[in-house]
Amino acid sequence: MRVEIWSDIACPWCYVGKARFEKALAAFPHRDGVEVVHRSFELDPGRAKDDVQPVLTMLTAKYGMSEAQAQAGEDNLGAQAAAEGLDYRTRGRDHGSTFDMHRLLHLAKDAGRQEALLDALYRANFAEERSVFADDERLVGLAVAAGLEADAARAVLADPTAYADEVRADEREAAQLGATGVPFFVLDRKYGVSGAQPAEVFAQALTQAWGERSPLKLIDDGGAEACDPDGCAVPGR
Repeated sequence: MRVEIWSDIACPWCYVGKARFEKALAAFPHRDGVEVVHRSFELDPGRAKDDVQPVLTMLTAKYGMSEAQAQAGEDNLGAQAAAEGLDYRTRGRDHGSTFDMHRLLHLAKDAGRQEALLDALYRANFAEERSVFADDERLVGLAVAAGLEADAARAVLADPTAYADEVRADEREAAQLGATGVPFFVLDRKYGVSGAQPAEVFAQALTQAWGERSPLKLIDDGGAEACDPDGCAVPGR
């Protein structure tokens, strides 16, 4: 069974939701039969690379809330993250474009290091002081820590077309599936789970999707030759 997760590094509920999903997956009896694939989704796709601002400034402008309300929301997110064992800085974070991060995540996917890089990016954005935005060398350092080659990461960052089509394809697919926000979880292209649901909800979704997988329907009249581990059918015998 395949689980696809659309998310954005700038999305705090994606950070929390990933931890909740992983808690459910760790306890799932068929864990070894589940493939997890991470897909790209930008919450702010039109933002320029050098357009970086404090999170509180972004929240007050985008949602029309006061700074006190925005800070209360950050404090609540910090508590939710802590409940999942995650570190979360409720003061001093900033916000910017995540396009380059998504491009690096596609590089990491090709190298089998996508999960490691995604975790590193989340941790850097939500728990560490140094910004991940508009700082190529910061991203290169995180890529290396996740097991990628520094030169490969630099080459992607230096070429704005590298993996751009893959990011945009993920985003188009999200729209086709009806995802308007993230995190968005799709199980076997049959069930969708939206938001950072409790682990119990993810556990229920995994169980239901696993139980309703369609068995293979064999179309066979019994007369065609074939090979099996014991050998091949011999014509005329």
